[in-house]
Amino acid sequence: MSIIQLLLIAGGLMGLMILGYMLLNGSSPAKEGQRRLEAVRYRHSENTKDKVESQLKKAIAARKPKQFSRAGASSRLEALQLRLERTGMGWTLSQYLYASLGLGLLVTALLYFKSGAALMSLGVGVRVIKGDQTGYAYTEELTRQAVCDAAGTAALVASGPSREAPTAFEVRPTPDRYAVKLPWADVGIERKMPILSRLNALAFAGDPRIQKVQVGFADGDGAVLVVDSDGRMSFDRQPMARIHVSCTAEDGGRRESNGMNLAGREGFEFFDDARIEKVAREAVARTTFLFEATPAPAGAMPVVLAAGSSGILLHEAIGHGMEADFNRKGISVYADKLGKVIAPSDITIVDDGTQPSQRGSINVDDEGNLGERTVLVEQGVLRTYMHDRISAQHYKVAPTGNGRRESFRSPPLPRMRNTYMLPGPHDPQAIIASVKRGVYAETFTNGQVMIGAGDFTFYIKTGYLIEDGKLTRPIKDTNIIGNGPQVLEKTDMVGNDFRFDDGGWTCGKDGQSVPVSLGMPTVRVSEITVGGVNP
Repeated sequence: MSIIQLLLIAGGLMGLMILGYMLLNGSSPAKEGQRRLEAVRYRHSENTKDKVESQLKKAIAARKPKQFSRAGASSRLEALQLRLERTGMGWTLSQYLYASLGLGLLVTALLYFKSGAALMSLGVGVRVIKGDQTGYAYTEELTRQAVCDAAGTAALVASGPSREAPTAFEVRPTPDRYAVKLPWADVGIERKMPILSRLNALAFAGDPRIQKVQVGFADGDGAVLVVDSDGRMSFDRQPMARIHVSCTAEDGGRRESNGMNLAGREGFEFFDDARIEKVAREAVARTTFLFEATPAPAGAMPVVLAAGSSGILLHEAIGHGMEADFNRKGISVYADKLGKVIAPSDITIVDDGTQPSQRGSINVDDEGNLGERTVLVEQGVLRTYMHDRISAQHYKVAPTGNGRRESFRSPPLPRMRNTYMLPGPHDPQAIIASVKRGVYAETFTNGQVMIGAGDFTFYIKTGYLIEDGKLTRPIKDTNIIGNGPQVLEKTDMVGNDFRFDDGGWTCGKDGQSVPVSLGMPTVRVSEITVGGVNP
């Protein structure tokens, strides 16, 4: 069960308790009707007894407050506000409600960080393959019978005699691409909270305009055991760490928000001084940058993609089209492009599971194949796709270690790992200087891609206008619209300044999410449509 699920359950229970209290505490329809009849009788009766009783009720009501009224309060909320005022603490009603909610979330977080037992996800998935058909079932009950039942369900796609079972299983050795010094199981909340406090203080100290800061980190420790009908047995322990800071700043009545995050396959040692200071500093800088920025001018123009996070464009608009299942089904524009030139000769694109401690790295994939370095495009020529075992069998090639899944509840699919473009021959400053008028895109947010054709739209969060070969006016909130394969063809300068973006990227496909990483050098695209504003 995930932390989100726990919070939803806790919120639902709290809502039920509040509704139950209101139902039990309020007047029933019968009592309310009787009260109104008595009020009418007292108001219009000429009987002396009724008049005396009415006056007595009014006197008692004046001296004894209603259930929710205190000192003249007309509602429960007003009564609560009066109680808060009497404490002398100076709390507003909103502060009290937020504090109560925060206390509830803190208790939930304490339970989460202290034990984590209720948040453990443990189970077995069974996949059966027959030709192009795949049967998949899973169970969270780790008994022989439950696993056999899941296997029986998955095997419903198969017919005819079964394969002979392996006589022995071979435990395959795996590399260690993310060695952990301080395992998460040995780290309690008392060592995590100071990191949050420090991030909070650094962000507020970064600029006096910062009004609100949200900080946090996430950690995980996954264990994957894969056994197949060929007698292979593979095991991988997969740590994960993520840290993020989001800021809201105010200047002259304007508010802007932005943030920064970092992630990697490491233990508690991930949170060193350099990363903590970097993520806080960058979050503040990205937020305050927006006060000086405006949308870019609209039109078709050259676009320079900055090194690092611009790799999201490569991942989304091009990388998905190179996943083998989309090509096997004829969906991708690259389905008939194997061995053909699809980009200029300076471009080489790699999907790599071997990078040490990167978020998308894997020792073995979820089919038991070693995570390897796969060259997809070599000097402009499409060499191969990203394969799982099913697509590899179809194309009669070896799997590339890209068979990945979100958890035991889902079947493996061809998925990216760390996808990036290798550096080229050009100096980044020379690339910028080559543009008479265009856009320099630095960071991105919110994109949409049509995987088949590769059409995309992406939102540039921060960047600059390029005028006469120089970065001039800061820009923000600018759309770029294009087609991934065409952008690849129009990439005519590739920088020598490659770097990974170490953010907490997550890739979604067929309802599954897996951690990935990405990167690229500075590149120039000769023309992309910029959806800015016209002067």
